[in-house]
Amino acid sequence: MAEVEIANGNHGVALNIKDDETNTKNQQSSSILSVPFVQKIIAEILGTYFLIFAGCGSVVVNADKGMVSFPGIAIVWGLVVMVMVYSVGHISGAHFNPAVTIAFATCKRFPWKQVPAYVVAQVIGSTLASGTLRLIFNGKHDHFAGTLPTGSDMQSFVIEFIITFYLMFVISGVATDNRAIGELAGLAVGATILLNVMFAGPISGASMNPARSLGPAIVSNKYKGLWIYIVSPIAGAVAGAWVYNIIRFTNEPLREITKSASFLKTSSRSVG
Repeated sequence: MAEVEIANGNHGVALNIKDDETNTKNQQSSSILSVPFVQKIIAEILGTYFLIFAGCGSVVVNADKGMVSFPGIAIVWGLVVMVMVYSVGHISGAHFNPAVTIAFATCKRFPWKQVPAYVVAQVIGSTLASGTLRLIFNGKHDHFAGTLPTGSDMQSFVIEFIITFYLMFVISGVATDNRAIGELAGLAVGATILLNVMFAGPISGASMNPARSLGPAIVSNKYKGLWIYIVSPIAGAVAGAWVYNIIRFTNEPLREITKSASFLKTSSRSVG
């Protein structure tokens, strides 16, 4: 679902909208060159662009003018994610985050063959948004809107893992479980990101999103600690998705679950 020197908030959410088997089958059968898939890629590029432009923009403006404030930055990140989820979630799933896309794929809720295209689209959107901000705020107004650890690398790594786990756990609950109130998915994900940025932003920047950290790094050519924001969010998202799958409701008796080769495999097929 952010940092300045202190915190920039990040976030890519990912809304897979309801655990609808029909929707999943349609995604898996769609051709990479089909018009619907191209529309999804465009939606991911635009969604990630506006996400990073607004979120990182709040960081840059605050560094330049000092009027947004850190709580304001957290609110911007949460609101922009919520708005974009409701805007294009029904088109592309509103992932905006490679970690979310990969996590869904590991749970068989998103086709692996579409993962590379989604990830590239998300990085392109983030890079274009970061480039736009660099052009607008150049010279003495040039401020790095990327993510940097303020403490040790291990501290930021652990923080990023935990908050991305938390984000993906919430996403899995509100966006893939039929019992959840789907209409509130965007609000829940946006609020989770806001909360994460509020307490983790000053420590790690609260990225939770490899694309959010990659875009500014590419534009500013600053790659210090970047591996943290690639490895940790992906690991956290995958863990969060699988843990939710473990506790997902199933009406099968325990003896039937334990009979299968894998409990996780069984839970992923259970009724949402």
